[in-house]
Amino acid sequence: MGRISETVKHLIIINALFWVATIVLRKSGIDLDAILALHFPLNDTFKPWQVITHMFMHATFTANGGIIFAHILFNMFGLWMFGTPLEQMWGRNKFLFFYIFAGVGSAIVYTAFNFYQFFQASEIMHGLGFSNDQIKALLSLPHDQVVSTLNSGVYDGLRLDRIQEIYDEGYFAFNSVAVGASGALYGILVAFAMMFPNAELMLIFLPIPIKAKYFVPILILGDLFFGFTQYSIGPIAHFAHVGGALFGFIMMWYWKRNQFNKNRWDR
Repeated sequence: MGRISETVKHLIIINALFWVATIVLRKSGIDLDAILALHFPLNDTFKPWQVITHMFMHATFTANGGIIFAHILFNMFGLWMFGTPLEQMWGRNKFLFFYIFAGVGSAIVYTAFNFYQFFQASEIMHGLGFSNDQIKALLSLPHDQVVSTLNSGVYDGLRLDRIQEIYDEGYFAFNSVAVGASGALYGILVAFAMMFPNAELMLIFLPIPIKAKYFVPILILGDLFFGFTQYSIGPIAHFAHVGGALFGFIMMWYWKRNQFNKNRWDR
């Protein structure tokens, strides 16, 4: 790999500054995640700017208060490794447009999947006699109160006969929070694989060279598998990854199909 390109360098700096600010301000009682992370649109915590700002935020603390480094380190390493050659080929404006386009696309797909889960749960709850206001009020309760309420079998005079479905599909979708540049990075990965299909890459836990045209689809298929099953390896927004990859592919396909005029992008 050559010298880091300017836009990639600036993106890494911005992400690092947001990460540090989140840690410092949290200790002062200010939660940047509540303001800048991506929340479910029907939740009162959602703000329109989160569609953009979430891609500059990263996980900071574990459940027991320890600081998380891996999330931002892996994303920024990937941005440097795969983003630099793309910016060197495309120039600043085209690369930045693509990066944001993939990041916003990841938010759209991730939110669409959460809407699907939420409305699945809403249909069950409507069948039990819940109104929209009652559904929102129940799912807005703190986690421990939700568990206590569901286990009681009754809420606001209405019986809860299908507790697990309501909790799993409704609560987690309604209270979902997404942070990270992973969606934008997956778009970058797709673009890299299309531009450099025979470049050999390796997974850390599987040190065998794999060509990019195979490596990236394997990653995406893994996210689809974990996203649709109960075998997720952690609190990972798999459909955000899929969304970034999908939108990245769509833009690459569009540019190739229309023989995009590079002169429209001012370096």
